Amino acid sequence: METVTESNILPTGKPKWLKVKLPIGQKYTELRGLVDKYKLNTICTSGSCPNMGECWGEGTATFMILGNVCTRSCGFCGVKTGRPETVDWDEPEKVARSIKIMNIKHAVITSVDRDDLKDMGSIIWIETIKAIRRMNPETTLETLIPDFQGAERNIDRIVEANPEVVSHNMETVRRLTREVRIQAKYDRSLEVLRYLKQQGIRRTKSGIMLGLGEKEEEVIQTMQDLRDANVDIVTIGQYLQPSKKHLPVKEYITPEQFEKYEKIGKEMGFRHVESGALVRSSYHAQKHIL
Repeated sequence: METVTESNILPTGKPKWLKVKLPIGQKYTELRGLVDKYKLNTICTSGSCPNMGECWGEGTATFMILGNVCTRSCGFCGVKTGRPETVDWDEPEKVARSIKIMNIKHAVITSVDRDDLKDMGSIIWIETIKAIRRMNPETTLETLIPDFQGAERNIDRIVEANPEVVSHNMETVRRLTREVRIQAKYDRSLEVLRYLKQQGIRRTKSGIMLGLGEKEEEVIQTMQDLRDANVDIVTIGQYLQPSKKHLPVKEYITPEQFEKYEKIGKEMGFRHVESGALVRSSYHAQKHIL
């Protein structure tokens, strides 16, 4: 069993299995050039995702809509909190154009929470999906949505658009939800995922982060709760502190433990389980439509 010992610690204080390889490859180089040239906004670059090279090589990229200021103040998230700017109604076309320029085969769309809006941002969501499909008819879609405060009328807009995959992240176990996701509710997130499946969404997906002080049995219970809500896909990764203002890392989870969760998830019946230190919500996203 791998443990965090002096011999496998990097100068940063992190274990060696968290060492990120620099993205390489012709496809990555081409896309990086397009992103820089046209000033395209992807979460891949702004979030310094460790899997950017691999995902771009597979023709997958993630885009965030509804601005870069969130109305919620989650203890794990690096996105700014505050009063968001007014909605940019040209954004759907801008995102669709970015996907076309980059020749993206599978796009993941996510957003900040917009509790300041009556529709929670759901109208921009559906307009973005429509624009992408109009301009990129061959591109498949995953939408990583907020909880929309559980309002079915807003979730129904996503259901109507019927993306290939709809995700909503639990982020952590029940006991830590109040600390980690201050304005969110564990059961409300589960109900959103259950409702999506009940309304006919073909693939539903959720993700959790580890290293915040959760116990193994709590992780397994969260996975079981997701299966009970008929969620098809789960991603499990290591939490990394965005800044000193955010929640500290309580523990670095070993590769062996991530493998154990993957095995348990497959035994539970998940269609796909992505479990590893560097796994993020959109990791291997293009494979989750299968």
